[in-house]
Amino acid sequence: MIAIFQALLLATSLMFTSVATADSKTYNQANFDALQKAGKSILLEVHAPWCPTCRVQAPIINELLEEKEYQAITLLRIDFDSQKDALKKFNVSKQGTLIVFKGEKETGRSTGDTAFEKIEALVQKAL
Repeated sequence: MIAIFQALLLATSLMFTSVATADSKTYNQANFDALQKAGKSILLEVHAPWCPTCRVQAPIINELLEEKEYQAITLLRIDFDSQKDALKKFNVSKQGTLIVFKGEKETGRSTGDTAFEKIEALVQKAL
């Protein structure tokens, strides 16, 4: 019985660790500008830790960006609660918003999508 409890505890801890340690970088204007100038593919994730939609999106995004096809995309996370200037810049009013760029051009946006297929279709627009 103890072994089962320990296994469940380990699985739960790994699940939350993988979400928390994703290869996302916190958004800052200088980094975003440099990526755009270099013509890079960018996925902006407007995230709030209390948001159930964001909790569903995060592992989907992590899984997609681990695939070889999408590894050139840089994920930048905008904190919905503390980065209000970025929300204004990108005209975002809701957490769970995803925006993709190819260089300086915005190529797609969605709010509240939690279906793997829809998020993948959006991410493809950054390539």
